[in-house]
Amino acid sequence: MPIDPSLLTAARAVWESLAGVPVAFRPNRGPQVVLSPASGLCPPGWAGVVAVGGAVIATVPEEAWAAPVRAALAPLSAGAAVDPAAVRRVLPVAELLGPAALAYLDAAHFRPVGDGGPAVVHLPARHAAVEELERESGAQDADEADLGRITSPAFVVFDGEAVVAAAGYRRWAGGAAHIGVLTRPGHRGRGLAGATGSAAAAHALAAGLLPQWRARIPASRRVAAALGFAELGAQLSVRLQRPSRR
Repeated sequence: MPIDPSLLTAARAVWESLAGVPVAFRPNRGPQVVLSPASGLCPPGWAGVVAVGGAVIATVPEEAWAAPVRAALAPLSAGAAVDPAAVRRVLPVAELLGPAALAYLDAAHFRPVGDGGPAVVHLPARHAAVEELERESGAQDADEADLGRITSPAFVVFDGEAVVAAAGYRRWAGGAAHIGVLTRPGHRGRGLAGATGSAAAAHALAAGLLPQWRARIPASRRVAAALGFAELGAQLSVRLQRPSRR
């Protein structure tokens, strides 16, 4: 399916804003690597690499890393620049996070879950039932969904008195609505992520925001695709090794 140019422009603007310093995706001109200790592309002290629509930007935490990272990424394709194996071959990697696929949605391509899906209701973002869902789902899954930082309502599905699935979004720089979805173990594979994610995406679109779905696992990427999200790129965070001192 052809990429919508306006959706691509909006997605790139989100990450350009998160970089924290002036930077731009430059199609057909190679990656732009900039110094940004406060970058939102990666954890503090790491290098962040983001590819969107075949173009790449990267941030580094120290000036000493700018030239080596620029030289290492220059020969790589956009896909290889966010591929852990390729990056390990060209940089001294201590640790990696990702890659995470980046998908975006516009109203014209939205395929919401219909009335026949699970009943979804709204709760305040930090409702006790949502916090209980996070505890029951385990730290890793709860951290990935990051529902503790959503700025929207929580869109939830109940089973009796317990919330078994929830979604919401956090408003990011650049007008993005970064969606997080969490389903309790034992209730997965029943369409709950799609139902709650659909409600969160609809709320974001109504607010004039750009829904963003960042996912590392295939199941989550399939949910996003079913809702009409277009996968436009990926994000990789790299902690670089310092040279050993003798």
